[in-house]
Amino acid sequence: MGGRTYGQRVRGRWTRRVAGALAGATALGIALVTPVQAVPLFPGGPELPALELPQLPVLQLPQIPGLPPLPVPQIPGLPAPAPAEPEVGPANFTAPSLNPSEGEVVGVAQPIIIGFTEPIADRAVAERAIKITTTPKVDGGHFYWISDRQVRWRPEQFWPANTDVVVEAGGSRSAFHVGDAVVTTADDATKQITVTRNGEVVKTMPTSMGKPGHETPNGTYIVGEKHRDMYMDSSTYGVPVDAPEGYRTYVEYATRISNSGIFVHAAPWSVWAQGNTDTSHGCLNVSTEDGRWFFENARKGDPVIVVGTGGGTLDGRDGLGDWNR
Repeated sequence: MGGRTYGQRVRGRWTRRVAGALAGATALGIALVTPVQAVPLFPGGPELPALELPQLPVLQLPQIPGLPPLPVPQIPGLPAPAPAEPEVGPANFTAPSLNPSEGEVVGVAQPIIIGFTEPIADRAVAERAIKITTTPKVDGGHFYWISDRQVRWRPEQFWPANTDVVVEAGGSRSAFHVGDAVVTTADDATKQITVTRNGEVVKTMPTSMGKPGHETPNGTYIVGEKHRDMYMDSSTYGVPVDAPEGYRTYVEYATRISNSGIFVHAAPWSVWAQGNTDTSHGCLNVSTEDGRWFFENARKGDPVIVVGTGGGTLDGRDGLGDWNR
């Protein structure tokens, strides 16, 4: 038998098996940290020497090029990781005009208006080059094109009150602030205008809206420019001043709410009708006192919601009818 004892032959076979197991553990990256103690081969037999096994690294899964990284598991009770910000691509336009402008304070219905110096052929590329950042974060919103030279963006709902917004596009930048939520509702069923600030009613005013044939359209309007006084002229929308329905009238405290010529303005001649009868050519007539209050308290971008009329809906392409698109 080659001069080796039975115990020596068993010990040799056992040593080779342990060495093979160690080699397999090393290949798999399994960490073995506890020394293997000396044990007898069989009761009363010789003992193998104690083997001190080295600390091996824990197996790490490599990242395979071309494949997405493995998802990070969500641990209950911890917030989900914030989604990555969308990447802003290169602009296919020169520095555009931005509205609202730097430092403006606007109402909760104000859209972002971006005007280009040249027609935009690829609108998708242009949209990717526009970055809109809000504090606090505003979820949802969309672009809509008025022409090849103008795109607008608005949130899906009115801006939250007191939101800070930064717009960056092709080298232009504007940081503006959304102020309190001043929302005006004009109901033709009651002939009343109600103004709320952050949900609290702050003013009610009787009104006279568009008479039959000149019904004020329903819908959401946006406060635009304001005139301390002005002449309203029917010829601006195609009706000669000397026609039966023509007029040229001096008014005070005129606040524009549509580009088609609808204003909230003082109309002392129709105070008798305000609150009970529609007599205007579409405007919201109020008393001089109420016209002045609205002129002084409404700001650019505040919504005016008209309901209950027989005049259809304000055209979403009006320029101040964005919320009817």
